[in-house]
Amino acid sequence: MRLCTCKNPALQFHLHLTLLVFNNTASNWPTFSFIGIPGLETAHMWMSIPFCLLYLIALVSNALLLILVRAEQNLHEPQFYFLALLALIDLDLSLSTMPSVLAIFCFNVHHIGLDACLTQMFFIHALSSVESGVLVAMAFDRLVAICAPLNYTRILTHYTVACLSGAALPRGATLLAPLPFFLRTFPFCGANILSHSYCYYPDMLNLACGDVTFSSAYGLICTFVVDVVFILASYMKILGTIVKLGTQDRNWKSLHTCACHLCTVLVFYLPLISLAVLHHYTQDTPPIVYTTMSNAYLLMTPLLNPLVYSLKSQQIQAALRKRFWVQRVIAGE
Repeated sequence: MRLCTCKNPALQFHLHLTLLVFNNTASNWPTFSFIGIPGLETAHMWMSIPFCLLYLIALVSNALLLILVRAEQNLHEPQFYFLALLALIDLDLSLSTMPSVLAIFCFNVHHIGLDACLTQMFFIHALSSVESGVLVAMAFDRLVAICAPLNYTRILTHYTVACLSGAALPRGATLLAPLPFFLRTFPFCGANILSHSYCYYPDMLNLACGDVTFSSAYGLICTFVVDVVFILASYMKILGTIVKLGTQDRNWKSLHTCACHLCTVLVFYLPLISLAVLHHYTQDTPPIVYTTMSNAYLLMTPLLNPLVYSLKSQQIQAALRKRFWVQRVIAGE
């Protein structure tokens, strides 16, 4: 059977136009390169061991928190419901960054396509926004507990907790949904080398050609500014209330109830703000600084949150002792 020689001028033009569009589309699909840890490329295989261990600890500890809150009746309180949601988000954050991090250090894979990079970037930033919203809800919980303790059970009902928790997910997804579309409007030029072990919006924006001022400001504001202002305002009100209490013992007890949440806020926002400042307001920063801050931002946060609550919360400690004691007694029998 003889192939068509396409003598028809209209058909020839159609085929030529199709090939031209395909070639232009393919050329607009850039790939990005991860650098891992600069200067330690030869040790990446050995460094995969601590990374795997840290991810394993983060996954197990957050899963354990979820199990404890679900199983223990005395943990069925608003602050622990928010903590369980926080643990669930940290699990998802770990799973979002784990594929690219382990691909670099375990399998020496340093390249990722545009669509895969945009997908990972969206999940990382959307989940971070959801976690920020949960921290705001936890700040509101502490505000009511200290400033209006007599009305706590009336205000923080199961319905209120469900509404606050349920609003965090669509809020984060809706606010961060435009980011991939912003990036798709810009061409990418240069080597497309990313500063982190995962796709991070300001990092990708730095590689785009064109005026990225609006896109940069939108990502910065949606990431943390509004939530940080609300949390700061909540704790200013909390501190004002504690000062008015007068009794030093009550002051210490009230501050202790906020200690876990304050530590979680610092663990989450300090690396996030530092990384945003590095990308937006500094030039010629050593790559190792970006790598350190990025790992602190999305690897240490899921790792430290369960540790903070296990060390600071007496209810969590009691639940852990009860669970492990029961298991040990059963094993001894």
